[in-house]
Formats: sequence, structure tokens, C-alpha cells
Amino acid sequence: MTVDQSAPAEVSEQPDEDGPLRGGPVLGAVAGAIPVALGLATLWYARGLGFGRLGDPGPGLWPSIVAVLLVFAGAVIAARARVARDTEAFTRGTAAVVIGAASLAVYTYLFELVGFEIPTVLLLALWLRFLGGESWRVTAVISVLATAGAYALFIIGLGVPLPHLIGG
Repeated sequence: MTVDQSAPAEVSEQPDEDGPLRGGPVLGAVAGAIPVALGLATLWYARGLGFGRLGDPGPGLWPSIVAVLLVFAGAVIAARARVARDTEAFTRGTAAVVIGAASLAVYTYLFELVGFEIPTVLLLALWLRFLGGESWRVTAVISVLATAGAYALFIIGLGVPLPHLIGG
């Protein structure tokens, strides 16, 4: 039996039945621009915290390192967007990622404002119930137990000076 190798296999621009929808170069560029913007914003805020030295790092050192990595990764993604053929379209799953990231930003703000316990329970509840689709019972139990476990580990066990309401 011989195989005809004269004609290349046809490549479909449509996704497989179960595969993701294809995005394109514009969505690839947007996907690269988002981490660049986040990295630049993080660098802007971290500069006011002070970098310190490697032997005595300031609070802005590690956020700045992560921000530079974000900018670099985003720039590479944006640069490759013109030739990439595997970019996926934004879907309902993309909204969950955006909600997750936005909820972390709100969590960070509330953490400093009202302490560790309430924002942690609320964040876990949001993620478990609305992003993870868990039942209310599972959401309540895991949110409270995970927050209590983190409290016991970091505040009681390790003595980390986190802002908190209980016993504070």
C-alpha cells in the first residue's frame, strides 16, 4: 500500500468539534497588552515602596521583579501575535479569569481596610460558589475552614503581623 505524499493535508481554519474557537492576531495583541499594562502599573506603585538592596530588600523589590517579568512576557506574547496560529478567542471562560483577577484586586484593598478574615472568606466564597460552581454548603464550610486554617498558620503559628479583626 502506498501513501500519496504529493498533496499536503488540508488544514482547517475552523476549530475541531470540541476544540476552542480561534482568536486571531488582534486578540493575541490584546492578550499581550494586558500583562504589559499590569506590569507597568505595578512598577509605578512599587517605586514608592522602595527597592532596598538584595541583602536588605525593600517592600517594592519583589513586586518590581514580578512586574518586569509580566512586561517581558506580555511583550513577547504581543510580538508573536502576528504569526501565532494558536490564539484562542475570548469566551465565557475569559470572563471568569477577569472576575478572578478583579476580585484579587478588591481583596487586596479590603485586606488593608478591614483585615484578613472577612475579605478572605468573601474571596473564597466568590471563587468557590460563582467561579467553581460549588454548593452553598460546600462553599460556606471550605471558606470558613480555609480562612481559619490560614489564620492559625500565619497569625498564631508563624506570628505574621497581618491586619486582622479577631484577637487584634
